[in-house]
Order: sequence, then structure tokens, then C-alpha cells
Amino acid sequence: MDNTAHFFDEIRKGNLPKIKTLIATEPNLIHARDSRGSTSLILASYYDFLEITDFLLESGAVVDEKDGTGNTALMGVCFKGFIPLAKKLIENGANVNERNTMGSSPLIYAVTFNRPEIAQMLLAKGADIAIKDARGNTALDHAKLQGSPALIDLLEGKG
Repeated sequence: MDNTAHFFDEIRKGNLPKIKTLIATEPNLIHARDSRGSTSLILASYYDFLEITDFLLESGAVVDEKDGTGNTALMGVCFKGFIPLAKKLIENGANVNERNTMGSSPLIYAVTFNRPEIAQMLLAKGADIAIKDARGNTALDHAKLQGSPALIDLLEGKG
């Protein structure tokens, strides 16, 4: 097994000591991609590994790199609902208005998957409520489609 595949396997396992050893031995692994185009940061955050995410950010991982479908680590945690990771990525400069290949933004994901606390964090950092996805829907449109009064109120400025 080459070091890249091994590195991504250790991330999936949540094995921080081994990840640290691999990065110390081969620093360029921080910028490697798996077979789906995911970076180490995207994968670690997708699996809700806060300590690994911290280490990767400290080691130079680029916070807004995208996977094969244009998703960033922040988009993934908005989808999954990992509040501490969303906060960590935002604090480390993640673009709250980044868009994937379908035109979706982190706010659209947070709303679509009913993550009001994350939506509130994104809005506090300047998330653009006017961004439309490839179907022409804004975050507010998604809140209405989901039938989420709390998110509708939040996006209409009442929350």
C-alpha cells in the first residue's frame, strides 16, 4: 500500500498518532487526495474527527479545498451537522459563501438538512442568503420546501 492510501486509511480510522507520524515523514501528504478527490481535511471533518482536523489545519491543510464534486470541508459538516467542526472551520477562515458544482453553499446545506445552529453561525459570519443553487433556490426557498419555521424565521431576520 502506498503512503497516500495508508494515510487516508489512518484518517478513516481516526488514528491521530499514526497521521502525525506519516505527515512528519512525508509532509506533502497534507495536500494529497483520495480516489474521490477528497483532501485529508475534508475526510477528517466528514468523520467528525475534531482533533485530527485541528492537527491538519495546524499542519497547513487548505481550509477551502474542494473534493471531486466541489464540496469543501465546511459544506460536509453543514450537511452532517457537526457544530464544533463547523465552528472550527469558520474560525480558520472557511469561506461561508463557497459554492459547489451544483451551486449550493454551506448555508443551503445547513438549511436543507435542518441545522439551525450552524445556519446561525454562517449568517453571523456573513453567509449570503441570496445565493441560488443550480435549481434557482435560495436557502430561504429550501427552508420553505423543508417546512422549517425556525429556519424560515432565521432567514427572514425574525430568528
